[in-house]
Amino acid sequence: MAETNQFKNIKPTGQGAPSQEKRKRRGSTSEYKKSLSEKQALKRLYGLSERQFKRYVKETLEKMGKVENVSDELIKRLEKRLDNVIFRLGFSKSRAHARQLVNHAYFLVNGKPVNIPSYQVSKDDVVSIKENKRKKEVFKELSATLKNMEMPLWLSLNKEKFECTVVGNPSLAEVNPPVQIPLIFEFYSR
Repeated sequence: MAETNQFKNIKPTGQGAPSQEKRKRRGSTSEYKKSLSEKQALKRLYGLSERQFKRYVKETLEKMGKVENVSDELIKRLEKRLDNVIFRLGFSKSRAHARQLVNHAYFLVNGKPVNIPSYQVSKDDVVSIKENKRKKEVFKELSATLKNMEMPLWLSLNKEKFECTVVGNPSLAEVNPPVQIPLIFEFYSR
């Protein structure tokens, strides 16, 4: 008598190997993880590579003792990048888009074309859109966009000429980044 097992290929459910889900670690986050996440957040906010961001932080740390507030100094350096200025003026929708426009030499600084996104603007610099680029599709609705824009205090925009004058320096209080900057310095000090 041959026995046939008609249920031989059916596997039982709910039995067998334990769940493959990863268990979350309980407890507080390490100091290293906190400082790493703060660094990553600020780096992403400005759209910088690790190498670029590290250079800004290291140069700022070298000024420690020479400047009043190193956190303020780091934000000042990041904010005064030409690509960030273009973004703050409302000439682009994002910092990445501003970087692309700068790379394609859409802007003049003091009447000279600049195609370096990391170019540091200074007080009294005049940033404007090149005359022949103003008719491009990207700037079609710029007038309407600028009507509702609130400018940072350190930038003065002439909305008719699409021209901006740098009238001061950005401050940490005005920018108010969503990170704890001392943790970033701590990360790079290790």
